[in-house]
Amino acid sequence: MNALSGIRIVDAHHHFWDPVANYYPWLCDAGRPPHRYGDHAAICRPYLPADYLRDTAAFELAGSVYVEAEWDPRDPIGEMRYIEGLRRQSGWPTVAVAQAWLDQPDVERTLEQVSAFAFVRGIRHKPRANSSPSDARSGGMTDSDWRRGYALLANHGLHFELQTPWWHLHEAEQLARDFPATSIIINHTGMPSDRSDEGMTGWRRAMQGVAQCPNVFVKISGIGQAGGRWSLDLNRPVVRDTIGMFGTDRCMFASNYPVDSLCASFEDIFLGFATMVSDVSREDKRRLFCDNALRLYRMDAAT
Repeated sequence: MNALSGIRIVDAHHHFWDPVANYYPWLCDAGRPPHRYGDHAAICRPYLPADYLRDTAAFELAGSVYVEAEWDPRDPIGEMRYIEGLRRQSGWPTVAVAQAWLDQPDVERTLEQVSAFAFVRGIRHKPRANSSPSDARSGGMTDSDWRRGYALLANHGLHFELQTPWWHLHEAEQLARDFPATSIIINHTGMPSDRSDEGMTGWRRAMQGVAQCPNVFVKISGIGQAGGRWSLDLNRPVVRDTIGMFGTDRCMFASNYPVDSLCASFEDIFLGFATMVSDVSREDKRRLFCDNALRLYRMDAAT
């Protein structure tokens, strides 16, 4: 652990779940939808704070961000009540990102309820996306109902967590410009799943565009590849290019655990990140591994 000696980490994106006690369609249903990493049967089991603390034991954990886990969409408030209970029992997570369906007629009531939890900082609703960059149809971020819901976030002090393929990031760029008071945090590094030259060129172009918006930030996470183990060589260009485009003030490292346990141990991921940025200053390391997440998720205000 020499690469991170004396540097605390904040894990800016992880999940807890118990598919035995609670309903998550993608974990519980017999006809589970395919996952971008392939077969995800291995994670369709409880993953709770005790499991997480075991996986992170080699690190000095300064905080963590729970991100909604596609809990039963009929009951988004129930997920935050569940997380509230976990926090009382274990002290984890530090803060959370809730589920809210921005295009639903009751979205304002949902935002009122989730923002009443003192530890909730933002919401995630994965907008409708096309299956490939060759499909030029507009995605969900252009939908008028969706945008009306998005416009309410600032009123409730909530930011937006965006998980979408990179070929829809031009829509995020427009969203960021239209609603400058709302921060967008891009999940999973803009999802560069295709590592071919063509795929990486498209991803870089899309990320460069949205990086021009000062209210957009990025979590470097979720960069595993289907059917293989987490790769330092394959992932290094993604990590370094992202930091080059967004700067060390707007990037955060995150595990996406337990999802990324399908392709790597927690130590492999975070020590891999440390290896990739071994040449940056100690101050920049602190920003990437800890301070940016503490600031953006207002962790000093979590109760």
